[in-house]
Amino acid sequence: MELKEVNLTYPEGVTLILAQAQFIKTVEDVYEALIQVPNLKFGFAFAEASGKRLIRSDGNDDMLKKLAQKNLLEVNSGHVLLILFRNAFPIQVLPFLKQVTEIVNIYCATGNPVQVIVAETSNGRGVLGVIDGYSALGLESSPEVDERKALLRKLGYKK
Repeated sequence: MELKEVNLTYPEGVTLILAQAQFIKTVEDVYEALIQVPNLKFGFAFAEASGKRLIRSDGNDDMLKKLAQKNLLEVNSGHVLLILFRNAFPIQVLPFLKQVTEIVNIYCATGNPVQVIVAETSNGRGVLGVIDGYSALGLESSPEVDERKALLRKLGYKK
């Protein structure tokens, strides 16, 4: 077995969700879920693990769709779903995706740099996990607790 690190690439202001999914119906069901999020611009790609083993894709933004395809070709693991989007936060998108029965696992939902850790065996490749962003620099202090709480209220997530 060989471990590989794949850096996902996407422009500033784009957020991604990397997930494990199964079944050819995933593409249509993910599109139907994402189109429900107001003003969302998105593109996604899904890699089959059997049959023709194609990377299938869809979206309402051609650049994000092509970028999802390119990134998923680099990951090159079966049953992986990569969604790239803008005009929303993951917290607004995830509830719709959680209704898609083909989605098995969500590895990350982030705007941070992402490295995908992939294992390669004689059968192929599979995602072991992700590195989402950077390592912690320390513990949150009292003033930083206040800043966090204020930000959540400013953004409308807490009252």
